Amino acid sequence: MATTMSTAPSRRRISRNARHQAVSGWLFALPFTLGFILVFVVPIISAVRASLYAQKPAGGGLYGGGQLIDTFVGMDNFVTAATNPIFWTGVGRVMLFGLIQIPVMIIAALFLALLLDSFMVRHPGPWRLMYFLPYAIPGIVAAIVWTYLYNPELSPFAGAFPSIGGNSFFMSGPVVLWSMANMTTWTYTGYNMLIFLAALQAIPTELTEAARVDGASSWQIMTRIKIPMVRGAALLAVLLSIVGTVQLFNEPTVMASAATWMGVDYMPMSMAYNTLMGMISPSGSGPASALSILMALIAGALAVVYALVQRRISR
Repeated sequence: MATTMSTAPSRRRISRNARHQAVSGWLFALPFTLGFILVFVVPIISAVRASLYAQKPAGGGLYGGGQLIDTFVGMDNFVTAATNPIFWTGVGRVMLFGLIQIPVMIIAALFLALLLDSFMVRHPGPWRLMYFLPYAIPGIVAAIVWTYLYNPELSPFAGAFPSIGGNSFFMSGPVVLWSMANMTTWTYTGYNMLIFLAALQAIPTELTEAARVDGASSWQIMTRIKIPMVRGAALLAVLLSIVGTVQLFNEPTVMASAATWMGVDYMPMSMAYNTLMGMISPSGSGPASALSILMALIAGALAVVYALVQRRISR
């Protein structure tokens, strides 16, 4: 009986402590939760709602009196976007861009991370900062700088390349996609390098030291220990790169200002923006939101497919 009576207060004390810890945890998470809802959940809900409406003329007269009102159209905006061949041409460009640019960038980032993690670099701090510095430059500024470098009248090297179809070499049809790929690779290689470097530095030193004691060379340690153990970092880097590629906007928008042949619908996100701004018909927030949601679904599908393939390969 005495034991039962003594355990009851202890259980109540544990219950109070558990509630206190739960409340404290939620209070600590509250700023992030509120920010997440405001900058992520609310815009998604707003975009989904807007995609179900379109601005149509209302009122008297032949042209509806010139007054536009939001009219519920259901899935019409999605049907219009999904049946637009220009949209799928842009999606094809994004796919081709990602198939070439992402592997090149990931391999370069992994190489730099392995180099900084090796004994070849005695002071990795300045090198790490130098590689990461392009990512610290705003994307629109980097795109403008590279556009100037592609202009043969301003660039110190672009004039050495022949023009194609009346356009400068780097802004011609066959090359412009890879000119943009060069921009994004230059910008994001250092960022992905830090992801790999953090994973490499998390590898226990005892593991590599034991391998050296067993007679493993530096090449064997890199290929059989380090690279296999950064697969999780590679998955994260590739997933982020897929999402970033689908959202490609700064580079084509800036390049289109110099290479006017690209038009306003060269990439899907440029198409969505110019639809919102009324430069593409049908225009307005409804069609633009539908285009954006379709691209988000495509990005999610690509990320899921890659994650599943990566998981199957890792088994």
